[in-house]
Amino acid sequence: MSQPTVLVSGAGIAGPTLAYWLARRGFRPTVVERGAALRSSGSPVDVRGPAVVVAEQMGLMARLRDAATQVSALSFIEESGREVGRVNLRALQRASGSREVELPRGDLASILYQASQDSAEFLFGDSITALSQDAHGVDVTFGRAAPRRFDLVVGADGLHSTVRRLAFGPESDFVRHMGIFIATLPLERPLGDAREVILYNTPGRAISLHPSRAKALAAFMFRGPLEEGFDHRDTERHKRLLTDAFSDDAWRVPELRRSIHATSELYFDSVSQVRLSQWAQGRVALLGDAASCISLFGDGSSLAMAGAFTLAHALAAHPGDPRAAFRQYEAEHRTWVEPRQRNSALAASLLVPATRHGIRARNLATRLWPVAAVAGWLRHNLSEVRARAQECPG
Repeated sequence: MSQPTVLVSGAGIAGPTLAYWLARRGFRPTVVERGAALRSSGSPVDVRGPAVVVAEQMGLMARLRDAATQVSALSFIEESGREVGRVNLRALQRASGSREVELPRGDLASILYQASQDSAEFLFGDSITALSQDAHGVDVTFGRAAPRRFDLVVGADGLHSTVRRLAFGPESDFVRHMGIFIATLPLERPLGDAREVILYNTPGRAISLHPSRAKALAAFMFRGPLEEGFDHRDTERHKRLLTDAFSDDAWRVPELRRSIHATSELYFDSVSQVRLSQWAQGRVALLGDAASCISLFGDGSSLAMAGAFTLAHALAAHPGDPRAAFRQYEAEHRTWVEPRQRNSALAASLLVPATRHGIRARNLATRLWPVAAVAGWLRHNLSEVRARAQECPG
């Protein structure tokens, strides 16, 4: 019997992880990526929770830790540059019992690609332009390559997913603006302390400086409505929106405003969630941000890795029955996604408080975060003890 073929759109985090596990479960994966090469940039991301288990089973944790940032503290500052709150991230991690790793997104994508490249076909510099499915497969038209037929297609192509648009409908039906915009750019000069992230807030606005590993990274966040016809690819319009939002002369804002004008590596987008009633249509399914973007303030990379593992496992458990496989994948993975989507508004209020009162309350709350982490760790472990005790016969 020939191996079932699966086309995966997107070579970010979810795509290569899925390709790795599909190949080990008897499938023949092909990954198509619009970019000519892997993205080397991107904000630092966390591998945590279920993604740690996936990375361990892939034998990648040592490489992830080698690529990890050295950040150990988060400092909150006011307009004068004075520190008004601080979180010891290492202490918080130890208190919560977390095994998470923070590393640049580009490094994570590269490590996952290297793990999967020998067991999957990769098509760079190309994209899907049309899908036509029947009961037995999906005919795919590409922008450059010749048309091909696959048993299954998976869209792991991000917030602005082409596969979702082609198979499910227009983006406006599923993408919800969270009232915040985000922009990032690399800085030419390193930060003074490679172990500290700095967060500067004024009402409805925030700037973070992250030392990362290679170049330091600046992130700009501000609250605002989504204008009609917003185009996430219009860089010149993005630069104008940013300089209008950050027009004051406090702290290092003027210097960072000059960096906005000078950079050719600006990333800008709406902070959004993706919500669909179902993640599959026939033989086409969605994964990662394409299916369930939880916004900037969640665990997008971790959930992408966990979802890829779950989907590959479900497909292997239901050979020849993709509908049953997709139902299992969705039922299992939504238990991770939905709580994080519900909590995203709280995360946004902590990073970008809308008022001065909200900023002051957040700064005061930072003193209690380690205590809350310990309490959460104790609750989790006590629950496990109780559960195991109930499983054991008297």
